Amino acid sequence: MDFGSIFTNTAAYLFSPITLAYALAATGLAVHFGYAGLLNFGMAAFMAIGGYGYAISVLSFGLPWFVGMLIGLLGGALFAVLLGIPTLRLRADYLAIATIAAGEIVRLLFTTQVFDEFTNSADGLAQYNGGFRDANPFPPGTYGFGPWTYTANDLWNRVFGLIVLALAVLLVWALMRSPWGRVLKGIREDEDAVRSLGKNVFAYKMQALVVGGVLGAAGGIVFVLPSAVVPGSYSTSLTFFLWTILLLGGAATVFGPTLGAVLFWVVNAFLASLLPQLANAGLLPMTDKQAATVVYIVVGIALMLLVIFRPQGILGDKREMTFVK
Repeated sequence: MDFGSIFTNTAAYLFSPITLAYALAATGLAVHFGYAGLLNFGMAAFMAIGGYGYAISVLSFGLPWFVGMLIGLLGGALFAVLLGIPTLRLRADYLAIATIAAGEIVRLLFTTQVFDEFTNSADGLAQYNGGFRDANPFPPGTYGFGPWTYTANDLWNRVFGLIVLALAVLLVWALMRSPWGRVLKGIREDEDAVRSLGKNVFAYKMQALVVGGVLGAAGGIVFVLPSAVVPGSYSTSLTFFLWTILLLGGAATVFGPTLGAVLFWVVNAFLASLLPQLANAGLLPMTDKQAATVVYIVVGIALMLLVIFRPQGILGDKREMTFVK
């Protein structure tokens, strides 16, 4: 067994764009579910809109990269409004069903050939990062050491993603310490009580959906910085991975989604490297391809155990999770 490759593949996810992107989207999901109590199972749609909004703005309309990113964020906010108007008055389980459907609708819209001129349908989009890479402040060369060795572009992707994640965490921290955040927590616990105090519960929910949606779109932008926008990436499994990350770190916490994203992808990468090698060595009664599938089984079992025995997550306070019961 090649323990060197196992360590390298695992350690690479500590500071990868996919980890940063999922941390951003999970932070948005924390605003939706952890603080507002909105059972949103369509976060993949927000990530897709952010990524496609950025790529289409650059490729089809020739806009600067930073303008394209702003359009991706605005797209996430607009989608939150359009999604929230008919759904935010639904009960939690119906809201979950509606958001799953919305996520699939968005994914299929990007794969249909009706908009092939802009989306390139199932083939996705590429070659849109030229302007972003031209803004790279790092001179050409190699940076880092060991599994954390990057080219200038790779380092720029990670540093940019880290800056966006830090700003998102700071924003959520400030919002949840404000009167607005306290009202949001009150809605999560008992919206009828908050409504009796004269607060517009629908408006607060809509605002929370928009804030979390913008963070999800930001995650989608960071997600597509390294290579291309691929519509197959935005399936429902992405949303369920985000929920695993959120529950792992702590739904009603500011730093929990980031910790959850790091742990999820590190453990996932470790198992994805270890189990196939164990199978090839004859230590598991299966092929290496079957062992790669077992990784998802292990993740699913871990999620079940987490929900049963520690629903508040690693950083969460059990008193903050009474609404989950």
